[in-house]
Amino acid sequence: MDLLSLIFTGIGLAMDASAVSIAKGMSLPNEKIKNYALKLGLAFGIFQGLMPLIGYLAGSTFSGYIQSVDHWVAFILLALIGLNMIKESREEKENEEVSDLPLKVILLLAIATSIDALAVGVSFAFLKVNIVLACSIIAIVTFILSFICVMVGKRLGSLFQKYAEIFGGIILMMIGAKILIEHLFL
Repeated sequence: MDLLSLIFTGIGLAMDASAVSIAKGMSLPNEKIKNYALKLGLAFGIFQGLMPLIGYLAGSTFSGYIQSVDHWVAFILLALIGLNMIKESREEKENEEVSDLPLKVILLLAIATSIDALAVGVSFAFLKVNIVLACSIIAIVTFILSFICVMVGKRLGSLFQKYAEIFGGIILMMIGAKILIEHLFL
């Protein structure tokens, strides 16, 4: 697989992480936005880079099992996080505090958005792919796009302030539904 193909693979795999980054960026505090963008970018990049390696190492042995449940795991995680965001938006907040982003949520989002990369890694096992280069490119592309998308989300959140968390939660649930529908019907 050539370099350009790996870059486009990285961009394709980064789309869910980018959409989640926009959704979360909409509801994060201004004063720490670069810190949050860095955390999300690193988590998404690391998981997107590691999952193809895990898939590559697992090869065809577990591919049927992984592909039979990956969409359900992603759907459930994104739906639960999305519902929680909507619930939090409806609660009275002391001094109008903006939502925080705990490590647990970051890790769950990183796992949910990188499950497709696991399946890509399985396919890499059957292709002549430099797995270290492929994983590195996927991780770097995902980091860059996620970082930028958190910043874009923050700008959008400023426009929609009151509804940012609700909108972000709906986006997460829609991404989860999209993943589920793609795997079940396409």
